[in-house]
Parts: sequence; structure tokens; C-alpha cells
Amino acid sequence: MYEWLVIGGGIHGCTVASFLLKRGKVRVEKLRIIDPYDEPMYKWKKNTEKIGMKYLRSPFVHHIDVDPLSLQRFGQKEKWGREHFYGRYKRPSLELFNEHCNSIIEEVGLLRSWYRGFVTSIKKEQGFWKVMTEDGATIRAQNIVISISLNNALNIPNWAKQLDLPNQVFHVFEENLANLFSLQPPIMVIGGGITAAHLTIKLSGMFPGKVILIKRHPFRINDFDSDPGWLGPKYLRCFHETKDYGDRRVMIQQARNKGSLTRELFYHLKRLEKDHQIQVMDGEVKSANSNRNQIMLNVGERIIKGNCILLATGFMPSLPGGIGLIR
Repeated sequence: MYEWLVIGGGIHGCTVASFLLKRGKVRVEKLRIIDPYDEPMYKWKKNTEKIGMKYLRSPFVHHIDVDPLSLQRFGQKEKWGREHFYGRYKRPSLELFNEHCNSIIEEVGLLRSWYRGFVTSIKKEQGFWKVMTEDGATIRAQNIVISISLNNALNIPNWAKQLDLPNQVFHVFEENLANLFSLQPPIMVIGGGITAAHLTIKLSGMFPGKVILIKRHPFRINDFDSDPGWLGPKYLRCFHETKDYGDRRVMIQQARNKGSLTRELFYHLKRLEKDHQIQVMDGEVKSANSNRNQIMLNVGERIIKGNCILLATGFMPSLPGGIGLIR
């Protein structure tokens, strides 16, 4: 019997586990973390590397440790230069952020609590939680934290599904995405948010002049994914006073700056467009068809042609794990 069970070993799961261990809420042998992958933060590291992210969008006080200044102190101690903190909010480089995470994971001995598995059901039974995994294991715990992301619920538009071209149409975060260098240009990137921006910038260096960014709306520029007021009582007071969880979910959804990107990424894209390294087009894809290896997208009144599509269209807003996960 474990005292605490964390389902999901990404950034949020590691943050919860770090807090429980560092605050003395549980000993490492009484904590279990269940995750489908061999190592903590596997999907985070793979996806951010895939799109070529250089700096996080969040400021330096956001990380998996309990001390807000932990990452900054780590950077100073390990002699990471100023170039690893970007802008007025000192947004950390991806490299620094990941190294800091690795140091915290090692410090708290998190791997001693690691269990590779996929949870299929959770059941309350005689005052404790009974968790079943895909490989038939049963794990019991007094407390559970579900920290599952939407990484596997890819948002794929219907027109892309109807193309049925698995070797030419990919979601950027799908597991079987081919090596980007193996893609055949011109490449059409679909999406208007920060993922599409990072991906387009990376592809422009690989296939200069042969990348087309197609987005439904003009660029939306925001420093953060949500207003910093959500970090403190300015907005959280009202949130905590709201008892209905459905209403809370609506508040969370409305707080997000969905489909937005940071100012420096916006200027980077504009420079690439000016230098004819990329094309940027506004408009929603109405339909798509293919002829041999060429794909044709109907965007407004225009037909845009390319050989490959990369969808940077995010994830479906669904309940992680499915409705039947908890009984």
C-alpha cells in the first residue's frame, strides 16, 4: 500500500512528486509514479526538441522545484550565462530548464518511485484506491493525483483525415512522425499558435523558401499562455470561491490565450517572410484533395499546393484517460 500515487510523470506529475517529497508529506518508498515511458518528462522533452523550441514561454520561477528561485540559483551555481534567460521575465532556455529538472529528479530520488505502466481503471475500495494497469498489475494507494496530459488526444481536422495520406500528412506530435529531414517540400504547416511558430522557424532553416504557414486568424501576440494575474489572488480568489467544477473548467478555458505566440517569435516569422524564407497565409482550410504526390488545399478563394502537411493544431479538449478511467 502506497501513501501517494501520482498518475503521469510529465512536468506536472514531477512537480507534485517533488512537492510531496521535499515537504516531507511522503517518503520516497511510499510514493509511486505511474507513467507509460521509461523516464520522467519523456513527452515534454521529445515534443519540445521536435519543434525546435529555444526558450520556454513561462518565466524563470516556473519549474518542478518548490522554491520559486531554484532554477535561477541553479543557473548561477552551474555558471549558465545570461543568454539562457531571455527578456524581462527571464524566460529560461529549454536546455537550462531540462537540466534543472534533471537535477531535482535526482535530488529527490524520483526514479526510485517510478513504475512504467498505463492505467486502465481506478476504483475506490474499502477506504483506499485500487489502480489497474494495462499489464495486469494492481497498485493500491491512500491518495491519488491524476496528472495526465492531452498529448495523445491529437486534434486532426476532418479534411486531413479524409486525405488518407499517412506518408504525407502528419500531426507534429504523433509518435510515428518521420524525421523532418525526410519530408518532401514544399511543406505546409497548419496552425497559428506557438507550436506552429516554433515549427515553421525550424523548418525554414531546413527547407528555406519551401515552407508555407497557413493559419485561420491573424497572429495573436501574448507574453504568456494566460494573464499573470492567475498566479495570485487577483483572479484566483474568484476561482476558489466558485464551487461548481463545471464553472471552474469554463473559467480555465476562457483564461487561456489560445492560439497565441510571443512577440519575438512573431518578429522572427515576419523577418523570415520578408526574406522569402517562408510564406504566411491567413484563411481556414475548407477542403483538400491530392493528385499523385501533390496536395491541394482550398483556403478561402485560393488553392495552395504542397507535397507534405504538418498539423500544429493542438489537442482535443477531452477528459484525459477517458470517461471510464475512474469508477
